[in-house]
Amino acid sequence: MYKLIDKLERKFGKFAIPGLMKYIVIIEIISAFIGIVNPFIYYKYFALDFSAVFSGQIWRLVTFVFCPELTELDFFDILMFAIMVYLYYVIGNSLERMWGSFRFNIYYLSGLLLGIIAGLIMYIFTGYPFWSVGFEYINMSLILAFACMYPDQEFYLYFLLPVKAKWIGILDAVLLTVEVIQYLAIGTLQAYAMAFAVIISMANFILFFFAGFKRGAYKSMKRKAQFKKEVTPKVMPLYRHRCAICGRTERDDPDLEFRYCTKCNGNYEYCADHIFTHEHVK
Repeated sequence: MYKLIDKLERKFGKFAIPGLMKYIVIIEIISAFIGIVNPFIYYKYFALDFSAVFSGQIWRLVTFVFCPELTELDFFDILMFAIMVYLYYVIGNSLERMWGSFRFNIYYLSGLLLGIIAGLIMYIFTGYPFWSVGFEYINMSLILAFACMYPDQEFYLYFLLPVKAKWIGILDAVLLTVEVIQYLAIGTLQAYAMAFAVIISMANFILFFFAGFKRGAYKSMKRKAQFKKEVTPKVMPLYRHRCAICGRTERDDPDLEFRYCTKCNGNYEYCADHIFTHEHVK
């Protein structure tokens, strides 16, 4: 699978969207504005409702991403929204630097595609729309991937309490598992479809393990380090002569004379004060 992704990157990598997360943040802000003005606008015109899609409103296959996570002008809610958006932005950019733009695009956009599939499954088995299919699950999958890549990276919860990424990832996984179990415990067809839809919408995280993203990340880092080493220009010394004993150069004393010693094994240069008094290198 890794070789396939690598081949696709060589062929289509030029079409990757660099800095994808900044566009996601813009969409999140627009979504919050829609939610504050009137959240019913989203559900009436933009949400992933396949009954409307099959009636010709195909734009919903794209506009569903504008799902509002903020619905009122409450200071605490706005603060939490800003913190979460910033957290996703930092995590997404870190993963993009690690994987490269093409692989990160695949990870994120495949999550959105799986969200559409989840919505279709929900509609086929129950006839109901799958509302929770904006950026909710794809952003949660970012946290899981980041926790695997940077388990010891610390975040400051509420800017005070340091928490390692691995614990945030574990909490994220537990919450998702509990959500699925709760749906299964209800026991209705709609609940089963909802549980399955949640699992499908998170399935892009499987790419992280089986498409060699982690392996590819380390290879990419190695290539970048090697490239940087090869293209970094060597810094030339700011002097031409340097005494092997005292370390003085012509910059320390323009009148100081230097000589190479023919009795030393190697190219050793000495100042006038040490040319005759040094111990020969054998």
